[in-house]
Amino acid sequence: MEWDRSDTIGLAMERCTECRGAGLRRWRGGAQAPCYCVYRAIFRACYARFRYCVEKEKYLSKVSLVACQGSDRRRTYERLVEDYIADFCLVSRRFLEPRQHRIFRYHYLLGADWRLCCRQLRLGRGLFFHEVYRIQQRLGRVFRELEPYGLYPLDEYFAGRVNGQAPVRPAVAVFPIRKGLPVRPPLKRAA
Repeated sequence: MEWDRSDTIGLAMERCTECRGAGLRRWRGGAQAPCYCVYRAIFRACYARFRYCVEKEKYLSKVSLVACQGSDRRRTYERLVEDYIADFCLVSRRFLEPRQHRIFRYHYLLGADWRLCCRQLRLGRGLFFHEVYRIQQRLGRVFRELEPYGLYPLDEYFAGRVNGQAPVRPAVAVFPIRKGLPVRPPLKRAA
């Protein structure tokens, strides 16, 4: 997979000491590769979407009619939210080592804070956070480079429909303006 500056610059941390906010870093051979801060940003975006899908009310889930790729061009029904949750968990299990997956399960899936994880896993605080950063880097790269369909970018996974929140409606009523007539908002009647 080819990475270019336009893919990475929006995800890079501006105070990163490795890439200095550019998102790409040079290796010894002169080749450019995404910085670790970009991989962590991809993981955080995918994890935020995972949390949103898990915490969403179950009655809000919907079935989508999606066109299949291929010669016959059939359409299938999919539950994109449930598929994303399953893909996030299964890809994480497949690409992490058993020790890393245990940390991932406790910290990200079960929601334990670092103190509880350190006590349960018998790890020091520094070692725990180093493992968390390695997990984020590895999964961020996997989520972006997974073939044939990656989990990131999210709009491609959800077929162009990424709705993080319900649409915000204006707090005041909007009235059409008719030409030639004065604008008269409704008044509250006195009781």
